[in-house]
Amino acid sequence: MSSEKGKAINWNEVIGEEALGESGLDLGTIKEVTDDYIVTEAGMLNKRMYHLPKSSAKYFNGVFLNFSLNESDLTTYEQKDKESILNSNSFSESSDKLTKEETSIPLISEDLQVAKSITEDSIKIRKEPSKETKTVQIELVHEKVTIQKRPIVRSDNKSDSTYLSKPESSSLDSKTEFRIPIKREEPVVTKKSFVREEVIVKKRPITETREVTKEVTSEKVNVADNIV
Repeated sequence: MSSEKGKAINWNEVIGEEALGESGLDLGTIKEVTDDYIVTEAGMLNKRMYHLPKSSAKYFNGVFLNFSLNESDLTTYEQKDKESILNSNSFSESSDKLTKEETSIPLISEDLQVAKSITEDSIKIRKEPSKETKTVQIELVHEKVTIQKRPIVRSDNKSDSTYLSKPESSSLDSKTEFRIPIKREEPVVTKKSFVREEVIVKKRPITETREVTKEVTSEKVNVADNIV
């Protein structure tokens, strides 16, 4: 229960103030505040007492304590005056006059109201590297050495250039190496990243029905007869 400014109602401040129901319904002047009820008195000549449930008070604006009650609720919460409900047809010949009294006892019940609040969860989407082996074919060129012997035709002329002027005897007796460079192509492997595809993540609302079970309390009447 709160005041018009959102603060809790100070029940000491409402005593002596006016009580209003729905559509400005006059509920009288507040006389007493108990743990469960607010007692009001309405009317000048024909005074009526009401025991209004404290839970029906909405807010206090400093002048009026407003209730969520309408005119049809007043019969339930009206407290009859004992003097006005005496039975006028009581037995005159009996020394003990019997009276009829009517007392209205409001029975309060709790209603289950379920509201909705928004909570936030999250899901994780993780990207992980997945390795696989790929094979790519490539053509490579390399040089190959072939050896071919070709005979030289000599003439009978002793001055022919095919003869060495001074034969080097040492070169015939030793081994001679010739280094001939050859070239070949080698594969050079590099890796380049590219966007293969996209993953689209969408959210959409799903409505589901859930049952909320909660214990509620209702008052009931328990009558005990004591006959003297």
